[in-house]
Amino acid sequence: MSYLVLARKYRPGNFSEMVGQDHVVTALSNALTRQRLHHAYLFTGTRGVGKTTVSRILAKSLNCLGPDGSGGITASPCGVCRACRDIDEGRFADYTELDAASNRGVDEIQTLLEQSAYKPVQGRFKVFMIDEVHMLSNHAFNAMLKTLEEPPAYLKFVLATTDPQKVPATVLSRCLQFSLRPIAPETVCAYLEMVLQKEQVRADAPALRLLARAARGSMRDALSLADQAIGFGNGVIEEMSVRQMLGSADTALVFDLIRSLSAGDGRRILEAVDSLRREGRSASATLEELALILQRMAIWQAVGPASVATSDEPDDAVIGELAARLPADETQLLYSICLHGRAELGLAPDEYAALAMILLRLLAFKPAPAAQERPTPGAPAPSIANASAPSSARPEAREVIQLRVRSPADRGREPAAPGLAAKEQPDLIAVPVLVTHEGGERTEVRRPSAGGSSASPASPEEAIEGDFWHATVQDLIERELVSALTRELALGAQLVARDQGHWMLRVERESLNQPVSRERLRTALRELGHEVALSVEVGSVRDSPGRRNAQVASERLQAAQAEILGDPFVQEMMRDFGAKIVPGSIQSVEGNSA
Repeated sequence: MSYLVLARKYRPGNFSEMVGQDHVVTALSNALTRQRLHHAYLFTGTRGVGKTTVSRILAKSLNCLGPDGSGGITASPCGVCRACRDIDEGRFADYTELDAASNRGVDEIQTLLEQSAYKPVQGRFKVFMIDEVHMLSNHAFNAMLKTLEEPPAYLKFVLATTDPQKVPATVLSRCLQFSLRPIAPETVCAYLEMVLQKEQVRADAPALRLLARAARGSMRDALSLADQAIGFGNGVIEEMSVRQMLGSADTALVFDLIRSLSAGDGRRILEAVDSLRREGRSASATLEELALILQRMAIWQAVGPASVATSDEPDDAVIGELAARLPADETQLLYSICLHGRAELGLAPDEYAALAMILLRLLAFKPAPAAQERPTPGAPAPSIANASAPSSARPEAREVIQLRVRSPADRGREPAAPGLAAKEQPDLIAVPVLVTHEGGERTEVRRPSAGGSSASPASPEEAIEGDFWHATVQDLIERELVSALTRELALGAQLVARDQGHWMLRVERESLNQPVSRERLRTALRELGHEVALSVEVGSVRDSPGRRNAQVASERLQAAQAEILGDPFVQEMMRDFGAKIVPGSIQSVEGNSA
């Protein structure tokens, strides 16, 4: 006798045996009981959730004769009458299944519809079941529209599809639509346990959870994986054998990875990746397992132990321990990187090298620990440090304040004396500071602001030199006396000092300080009447023509955006028609068009 696979052997024969689709079962059962039957049904859902099964049960419910041959339409087909047995065995003359994936043309549909002219020969109703209906051609859909809208009283249509978006609206409007949902892993796990008990196959709970999760909501996939696991484990389903079969990483290894990430131990992370390579574990499955554990950690951090009060997972204590190691924001960051990293595995020539890079990326975005500093009287203003509290002493409370610190250009200078005039004080900029409270003390953990904010000129003399240099550079550009690298040198330089025969410029990039560029700039200045020698130093630049031009362009763009958003017609379009302005589409135009 040939072996019958579990997915076929345990296909539900009536609505009471279906699991995970209560919303569909309840609606159809009530309709059959009250005999308020529609002429066309559309079942949608991913693979293996029961679309064809529901169709066959519905056909049996419509044609069941009962054990004694006197039954009628019922929500609980007997399964023993001739009609029920013939439908299960695929030889009921009045039940026709058509695979639209291989019979998608108008000729096949016309052949099927020709049968609708004849009354049933065995049952009460003819049932036409069209699987993967979205694969039909447009001509085939048009050919069936009239019959689908007004079929004979003895004809029922059952359509099934995994992609309802491709079904024409004219077909959707003629059908009752039921969406079959992916089955929850807990439901799949319980069903697998029941099936394996009937099959007298020993299986441990962690292995069943792995199979249920790998099925991705498909009961057919879960039963097929169970068949494979029985063969792989020689009649026994155990966690380690299932992990090896699926290529899943050992949970203990993933826990160690998270501990290494919290400690910033890159060596242990790379050793773990090498171990995965040697054992042939899937890099994608490792990231998936890592994301699942991080998700449970995030829930634990948000809700606390109450989140696992009703859980039967054996590693809840480990999840709590790991959740206490990582701050909640780092957990969220790691989870996001793991999700996006799975899409990158296929782009790399070696998936394990890609996995190593993704894990190292987790370390790269992890704030580096720094010693806590206590300010002392008379000490210079502290520079901004990228720091976070150690995991063993995380703060109890946090707040963000604005701290006034020296600008980047002044960090190398000596601190100002207490009595120095305000205009001579080093420039100050505001940066966000994360202030933590622990044990009644106040500890400042400083984080840099995004981008390098530059201060305005420190003295009127600098402003005067900046105005003069900006006007000179603009004149050079308008007369087309500078171009290429010479133009970049002029725009990026700050005029530090000048006298009758010598000008001192400062640039931030060494690449701009080239002899050829300096000589060409000196020649261009001579054309304007400035016979001077040029010296260029590398250092911090606070005021340059390029920065001034960028500031003017930014202000002009903001004004243009404000003008567009304030226009009454634009506001009316946005209010009445839901119009939106495409980001980046507003551009400022110099000068007047009039």
